Amino acid sequence: MRDRRIRFTSPEREDQIARRAAKGSRGGRPPAFDQDLYKRRNVVERCFNRNKQFRDLATRYAKRAAYYQAELTIAAIILRLR
Repeated sequence: MRDRRIRFTSPEREDQIARRAAKGSRGGRPPAFDQDLYKRRNVVERCFNRNKQFRDLATRYAKRAAYYQAELTIAAIILRLR
């Protein structure tokens, strides 16, 4: 990910922090963590999970892009009206 310049957007797990501390100076420095970016990522992931409630969207029954786009639009409207 570093080679592609993709920023780290997940909080570090407790066991990773402990392992890095146990290694001392050989453990390297922790990756930078941006909380605002993580909050925005969480919103997007929740949106994808809500769309997965619609079986035809999750399994991609619609083979044509226009039909799939229409299904996404209908799903978004239904979720918004709930």
